[in-house]
Amino acid sequence: MFYIETKSTDPYYNLAFEEYILRNRREGDWLLLWRNANTVVVGMNQNPLEEIDEGFVKAHGVSVVRRTTGGGAVYHDLGNVNYSFITDAGPAERLSMERFTGAVCRALALMGVGAEPSGRNDITIEGKKISGTAQRLDGDRLLFHGTLLFRSDMDMVAGALRIDPDKYRSKSTKSVSSRVGNICDYLPGETTVEDFMEELLSALTEERFTRAELISREIEEVERLADTKYRTWEWNYGASPPYDAVRKRARREGGALEAYIKVEKGLIASIGFRGDFMARVPLRPLEAALAGRPFRREEIAGLLEEFPIADMFGGIAAEEILEVLFD
Repeated sequence: MFYIETKSTDPYYNLAFEEYILRNRREGDWLLLWRNANTVVVGMNQNPLEEIDEGFVKAHGVSVVRRTTGGGAVYHDLGNVNYSFITDAGPAERLSMERFTGAVCRALALMGVGAEPSGRNDITIEGKKISGTAQRLDGDRLLFHGTLLFRSDMDMVAGALRIDPDKYRSKSTKSVSSRVGNICDYLPGETTVEDFMEELLSALTEERFTRAELISREIEEVERLADTKYRTWEWNYGASPPYDAVRKRARREGGALEAYIKVEKGLIASIGFRGDFMARVPLRPLEAALAGRPFRREEIAGLLEEFPIADMFGGIAAEEILEVLFD
């Protein structure tokens, strides 16, 4: 296991750093622990304007950045610890979230904290969410990352994010503070976030790891990636769907799915899929292939068979995509 630190709390730099390691460290198992200053991180397929309270975010100086993995929007601050595993993807059955959430739960157990995987991609303590996770494929390499709420400001979490009411409809009007918890509440009061990170590193690696660093030339490449991608409006907001498209939406067990469709003379002029489903690969190849096709159920059903729907839409099946589009 190689362990590497970003040595930064800049969210744009940190996501660029993570991507650089994924793209340029193609052998071995890698672990990153890192923190961001106040930030909302939106999922790869989300529309940030629907996920954030824009007025609150601007008033409180909260950064907004899009990541390259699926799932929903999350709030980061210096009381939150992010972890990233980068390793060989291996057989399809090893892409299970439990492969990594189980390791995190075991690490927390060594600290005396009883946590367990929950739902699609969460970790909870006594029913309160303390971690959300996501993953992506890059060739034969896999990135799995997640949050760990250690001592985050719950008022900021509640203020910065717009919570989808459909997601928690069965939970009535529960507040953010009743659904989400901080790990520090289950540890001795004097435990700092730095103490927690040291214990987490030791537990996740069983104290068998090699520290690694980037050289100056590589750091310059990370900065360049941050400037040309993660700090740009085009990446963070420009990927949002067009305003003149017809929006269709449904929530399934695999997550929320939105389809933005523009049809002209019976043909798909443009189409985009958005939502918090657990995508592992980009949707652009499918969206490009659908453009120009007749907007007919059988036509799209046949095309979906040519794509890795499980990797693109997580737990949402091809039939459920067709239901959103046509039913």
